[in-house]
This record gives sequence, structure tokens and C-alpha cells, in this order.
Amino acid sequence: MAKGWLFFALGSIAAGGLLAMAWSWEIALFLAVAVWAFCRWYYFMFYVIEHYVDPTFKFAGLGSFLRYLRGKRAARPKAGDEPPNADS
Repeated sequence: MAKGWLFFALGSIAAGGLLAMAWSWEIALFLAVAVWAFCRWYYFMFYVIEHYVDPTFKFAGLGSFLRYLRGKRAARPKAGDEPPNADS
């Protein structure tokens, strides 16, 4: 909970500082749309990852998802590699 409130405070300070430096209704509107759009994008990414990538894996964030993808790519056999022979 504290981490969430700290992110909220940081975002509020940053947005307030930006608006204090260059106040106009247009900048306030564009800032609000940008914040809304990035929040929706982040939510959408988690929805897609949770429901379509691997429903059994619990991702902690987008960084966790990128590490998951890197691990999957490393585990994938390369072209020309042959599986080990059970007879050897």
C-alpha cells in the first residue's frame, strides 16, 4: 500500500511541477490524456499477459514478464540442434 501511495505522490509532484512550469489548459488536457492512456496500456498489458501468455505463471510486473520471455527464448532449441539421443 505504501509503495502505491508513494507512486501516486511522485506522479502528483511531477504533474504539478510540469503544470507550474508551463500552465495552460491545453498542457493540462494533454497531460491528463497521457496519464490515462499509459494507465490503460499498463492494465491492458497485464490482462493480455495474465490471460493469454501463461495463465499458470504469476508475473510481478512487466520486468518479470521480460525475464520470463528471456528464459523461454534461452530454453528454446536453436536451429540445427538435435535432441539428445536416449541410446547414447
